[in-house]
Amino acid sequence: MRKIALSALVLAAIAFSTQSFQAPNPEPFKWYTWEEAVALNKTKPKKIVVDVFTNWCGWCKKMDKGAFSDPAVAAYIAANFYPVKLNAEQREEINFNNEEFIFVANDNGRGGVHSLAYALLDGKMGYPTLVYLNEKYERIMISPGFKESDDLMKELRFAAEEMYSKTTWEKYKDGK
Repeated sequence: MRKIALSALVLAAIAFSTQSFQAPNPEPFKWYTWEEAVALNKTKPKKIVVDVFTNWCGWCKKMDKGAFSDPAVAAYIAANFYPVKLNAEQREEINFNNEEFIFVANDNGRGGVHSLAYALLDGKMGYPTLVYLNEKYERIMISPGFKESDDLMKELRFAAEEMYSKTTWEKYKDGK
């Protein structure tokens, strides 16, 4: 009887410990499609941060697991932005401001780029790249490359707190 009770106690402890050490939620906030963010922005205007990525981009995946999963970053994004994931190689069209954005195949027929991603990045296609937009869809800044949490928070604050109306990004990031 003692062995059964001890076994039950050990199994309960194992079950409890695996529950309390589960991996964190991989999506700490909701990513919106472009269309969802536009619809939400009509009723409750907010700035938009667009994460332009591709499925094959390793640094994009690393940023998803790192900076975007940081609880402080996630909370700040959720409170101040509509976060949009935009696959630069998606094939689905996007209609915005009476314009149709489509996938444009390369001349060789292998690969291509979505015209909205191309427009947001001024044709400088690198991944990941964040694009910050104000409530009127005017670009605040383009920020190419991988970011750690601290660097991303600095950019988010620059956009959300409208520091861009007072100083340049270069001066702000250097603390001048």
